[in-house]
Amino acid sequence: QVQLVESGGGLVQPGGSLRLSCAASGSISRVNSMFWYRQASLGKQRELVATITRGLSTNYADSVKGRFTISRDNAKNTVDLQMNSLKPEDTAVYYCNAIVGLPSGSTRGYWGQGTQVTVSS
Repeated sequence: QVQLVESGGGLVQPGGSLRLSCAASGSISRVNSMFWYRQASLGKQRELVATITRGLSTNYADSVKGRFTISRDNAKNTVDLQMNSLKPEDTAVYYCNAIVGLPSGSTRGYWGQGTQVTVSS
């Protein structure tokens, strides 16, 4: 069994910063690409915010480029999202996702439970 646990959400004023963290644990052989998604409300589609490969290549949604930074620690199976210059439209539940290689040799995607980020004055 594999678990992804996020932390670091909360309430912040516009222009402020937050750092989200996600740790993968369990029966893991290798964590491949890791992602941060967000969902602004239940009726909206989940949006891909940032991607980081095991080789540390990164990609960002246009809406967060220059403000958010994704990073990871391969030894600890963790991924972070540093969010600066936050805007009210960044308000959402943020989810961690990882593509995990299992001891069986198969590969599967896993989701965290989500963490709420609210940007408001």
